[in-house]
Formats: sequence, structure tokens, C-alpha cells
Amino acid sequence: MNKIVKDDYKNFFAKLKNEIISARQKAYQTINRQLVELYLLIGRNIYEKVEVSKWGEGVVETLAKDLQRVFPDMKGFSVQNLWRMKQMYESYKGNEKLSPLVRELTWTHNVIILHQTQSIEEREFYLKTCINERWSRRELERQINSSLYERFMLSRKTDKLVPHSKEKNTLAHLKDEYVFDFLGLKDNFTEKDLRKAIVANLKQFFLEFGKYFSFMGDEYKITIGNEDYKVDLLFYHRLLRCVVAVELKIGKFKPEYVGKMQFYLSALDEKLKLEEENPSVGLILCKSKDEEVVRIAIGKAMSPMRVATYKTKIIDSKLLKEKLHSLPLPEKYEGE
Repeated sequence: MNKIVKDDYKNFFAKLKNEIISARQKAYQTINRQLVELYLLIGRNIYEKVEVSKWGEGVVETLAKDLQRVFPDMKGFSVQNLWRMKQMYESYKGNEKLSPLVRELTWTHNVIILHQTQSIEEREFYLKTCINERWSRRELERQINSSLYERFMLSRKTDKLVPHSKEKNTLAHLKDEYVFDFLGLKDNFTEKDLRKAIVANLKQFFLEFGKYFSFMGDEYKITIGNEDYKVDLLFYHRLLRCVVAVELKIGKFKPEYVGKMQFYLSALDEKLKLEEENPSVGLILCKSKDEEVVRIAIGKAMSPMRVATYKTKIIDSKLLKEKLHSLPLPEKYEGE
């Protein structure tokens, strides 16, 4: 093939590949929805026989044996899973708001949410966020274990129940607090230690940081005048089409950090940003912060930026739940 034909073939193949991938995804989604529908149907029937008709719990064990005998090629008909089907049906029956969401996730995702959450509000949060973010099983478990629901609800500034990763509001894609328990840092770590640990654990870092971010480099050099300046971490957000600069601090937030970040963002916009891209965004990660100091410090900033805190150890989930439950919750939750 000559060069023109080769180039045409590459485009032709790439288009077909994307079509095949898209078709496979749609087929998988259809099969998954049908499987969840089937399991919920079985769950409803078990519920009606055990709870309404009072057949007794022994019917479930008999049903499991008969289903496995008649459908030996199908998995999922164990006694334990049949009880899960009943529990899943009971948990969402009559809930017109959440029932459709259950069908959007795999059975495994649904079981994790059902067994690792304690309230209908928490389930709503993880159902919607899992769908929005397309979390894998591993990502979902990590977010639940790191108490994302409690952290989000305690830091929320609106009455929305779910953070929206696809909205165009730039700062909505940056959390108020991050948990980097996977870094394995000792107590007396430096900013350099923190940066190196993040770079060495990028795969896990993105599970916490966000799926739309792409890593561009650490200590990213920007030459301004006759001097070189280095941004701790530089990312690109594929959905927002902008560069995200991250500065790492091991102590409490200080107002002067904003001036330095503004300097970096102005330089990135002038020297790195493409014409069709959006203005650069800044994230200052500190060990702690005073909300009033932050509000005043970034109030007049010309570029979009957020000050967030981070923890290097898993937060005590029980304490977070107690703190959350001691606060009044909004009367309604917005999922859209």
C-alpha cells in the first residue's frame, strides 16, 4: 500500500474499531440490564412466597438446588445469591427514584452498594456517582472505604446529593478533600516525598483524583524571562479541555500560596494553552485550612482555583458517620 492508502486504511480501521467497541459496550449493557432485571424478578417472587405467602425460608434452599439442576450453565443461583436477590428487591421496591438506577449497574456493583451502605441517601449517592463516573468494582470499594459519602456531605456547599463529573463548572471536578492512604508515607514527610509518592502511585492516585485527568509531569518547568519555575504536578482534564496545576503543601494553607498559583496559571495560559483550550485551573493541596482565610484569599483571584486538604491515612469511618448524623440534612436531594 502507498502512503495515501495506508493513511486512509488507518482512519478506516480506527473508525471500525470504535464501532466494534461501541457495539460491544451496548451489548454488554443490554445483557447486564436483563440479568439485573431477572435477579430482581426472582427476588420479588422469593419475597412474595417467604414474606407474603409464608412458605418459610426453606423454600430458598430448595429453589437454589432446582435452579442449579435445570440451568447448570448459569451462575448466580446459589442460596446466598438468592437471598441477595430478595434483599435487593426489598430495598428498592416502590422506590421509583432509585429502582431505575439499579438496572444501570452490574449485579456486583449493586451488591457492594447494598451491603456497604447504611441509609437510602447513601445508596442514592453511590448509585448515581457510580453511574456518572463509571467506576469499576475496585474504584467503588475504594470510595466507600474512604468514606466519600460522609466527606462529600460534610463539605458540600449546596443541597445536591451527587457531585457531577460531567458538568462544565470547572471547580466541580475538584474535591474539597482527598485521601491518599495508598502512598505509604511516614509521619514526617516532606513536599518532595509527597510529590514522589504520588508519581510512583499514579494508577491509584487517579482512582481518588478523578478519571478525566491525564498526567503531564512533575516539577513541570516553565521558563519566564531568564528564570525557570517548576509546578509540582501538572495534569490535563480531557473533559474540560484545560491544564490543571497542582501545588503540594505539607502544612496549613497560607494566603501567599494564591499569588504563586496565580502566577503559574497566567504563565501556563500564555505559554502552554492552545487557542481552543480553556483557561488553566489551579489546585492547592494543603494539610489543613481555615475556610474564612481561604474564602478571602481566593475571592479576587483572576483564574479558577481551589484549596483542598488531603489525608494520608484512612479516616475513621465511624467518627465521620457520627459527625454527619449529628448535622441536619437538607429536606430534598437533587440528583440532576
